[in-house]
Amino acid sequence: MSKTIYRKGLIMMWPETIDVLLNHRSIRKFKSNPIPQPTLAKIIEAAQQASTSSSMQCFTVINVSNQDKRKQLAELSGNQAYIEECPVFLVWCADLFRYEQAAKLHFEGDMTSTVENFIVATVDTALAAQNAAIAAESLGYGIVYIGGIRNNPQEVSTLLGLPSHVYPVFGMCMGEPDQAPLTRPRLPQQAILHEDRYDQEAVESGIREYDETIRQYMLERSEGKLNTSWSESMAAKINHPRLHMGEFLRSKGFLQQ
Repeated sequence: MSKTIYRKGLIMMWPETIDVLLNHRSIRKFKSNPIPQPTLAKIIEAAQQASTSSSMQCFTVINVSNQDKRKQLAELSGNQAYIEECPVFLVWCADLFRYEQAAKLHFEGDMTSTVENFIVATVDTALAAQNAAIAAESLGYGIVYIGGIRNNPQEVSTLLGLPSHVYPVFGMCMGEPDQAPLTRPRLPQQAILHEDRYDQEAVESGIREYDETIRQYMLERSEGKLNTSWSESMAAKINHPRLHMGEFLRSKGFLQQ
């Protein structure tokens, strides 16, 4: 189905998929209703249809249904309780192990995990996960990505039995929403869409405009308790990097060249 909209005197048509994308919100509270297995399988099938470099398909999804493992993952990810509570919790992994096993059937030399292939695997994983997110949201489910899965990547890898050349990129909670949070505003398009060359002035003005937008959003969301701009949030984030990821990735066989 499509929707008719009127903008600046023009009649425009777009499919409901656009509305699904524009209405995305991170959901952290879920109803207990399970996601039927055939539905989850279809969501993963949609993920598999994402674009992938040279058909390498360098990602693996682990559906964590064991509650003890869920509890441990919640703790390892910063005590995020919704990992335990959501109907489905998926861990999305960049996977060069399967690619290398396939190549070994026809290649006898030494294989080196290049930075390029690391990028390919990470991008493949993100593209597939976003396909799954859109598919889930189109069916009325909600999701939230869990970057905290990288807080303790070695412990997560051990818990999930990840072999060399596989690393956990992020988790994803999924289920029927039991909340209706505000849609978080995004940066003004002038800050991200440039014509022919990078426009630094547009970035700077876009940040100033967005700071006020986010300040108002935070005040409304917190009922007046938080008065924080986007740039303030970014400055705070700089002080909390996951510096351990470089050493961890090298220990898993990545970034050799």
